[in-house]
Amino acid sequence: MKDLLNRIPPFLKNFYVLSTLFFIVWLAFVDSNDLFLQSELSGKKAELEEARQFYQDKILEVKNDQAALNHNPDLLEKMAREKYLMKKPNEDLFIVVR
Repeated sequence: MKDLLNRIPPFLKNFYVLSTLFFIVWLAFVDSNDLFLQSELSGKKAELEEARQFYQDKILEVKNDQAALNHNPDLLEKMAREKYLMKKPNEDLFIVVR
């Protein structure tokens, strides 16, 4: 038994070193905010930032389309005819489904 205790380096017998090691192990693996959860949350954060950038790009695209439609009546008519299937009163509308 004494031989086993003599093999342990003296710095590992120090109370402060043992407390620090215990604290690090506790935070890394046992705590509710352990390393695994932190890595999972980091991945989710990256996904959400990508989605945020996607939606910001879409908002910018819609604002540009809106500005173009407000200043160009021909483009407004084209979009109304193609997207919303609107027609003039004296026209017939044929829809071809592929």
